[in-house]
Amino acid sequence: MHAPGISIKNATLTYHNQILFDQLNLEIPAGQWSTFLGPSGIGKSSLLRLIANLETGGTISVATRITSTNHLPLEKSIAYMSQHDSLMPWLSIIENVLLGYKLRGQSITKVKNKALQLLRQVELEQAVNKRPKSLSGGMRQRTALVRTLIEDKPIVLMDEPFSALDVITRLKLQTIAHELLKNKTVILVTHDPLEAIRLSDNIFIMQGCPATIVSVIKPTGPTPRNPTDVEVLTIQSQLLQILQQTHEVLS
Repeated sequence: MHAPGISIKNATLTYHNQILFDQLNLEIPAGQWSTFLGPSGIGKSSLLRLIANLETGGTISVATRITSTNHLPLEKSIAYMSQHDSLMPWLSIIENVLLGYKLRGQSITKVKNKALQLLRQVELEQAVNKRPKSLSGGMRQRTALVRTLIEDKPIVLMDEPFSALDVITRLKLQTIAHELLKNKTVILVTHDPLEAIRLSDNIFIMQGCPATIVSVIKPTGPTPRNPTDVEVLTIQSQLLQILQQTHEVLS
């Protein structure tokens, strides 16, 4: 299945009497990495949950339309990774990774070897039979990443997927995720401009209340980009200036 794009039309969301989005229109390109970048609390995670058709805690306008460009049901095409790992404490790591298949009544026989391979790639091969309580925060987050990857959906939504990792592990996991999600439509929420530049084809800068897309940055060159590359560092500086301006607007 070719990964579709996502069309967002008239997205309006009110949360605690505050309008987060008001008739927001946005096109997410197919088969590329797109990132939402902006101040905390502006609605990046809410927009991601809106796309995934998950509970936002707010009120959604009936005019809101979020569709895939191949006109197939979005909910069947999406794998979603939230900020919290949401691991089941009574299940082992391998059982947590395969939980989606079990809940849907699907056979895990064919995918278990792939799950073990992914766990090896993220250096969790020694923890497959452990419970989440015995793992560090970074290990739990890596488990959640593998659980997302094993779903093999054409659209992948990730909310701060690398935030609990140290810098070196983060770079390594970014590279692995990028390789495994090649040609999929990926939407990433992050607070890290360097992460956005390293992985993204499109960076959507959010600003204001209600939030709008004030700028779209399209870094050049193959991904994942070298974090020490001069061009990458130059774009990072530009992004930091834009983000500083958005904070000044909010304050």
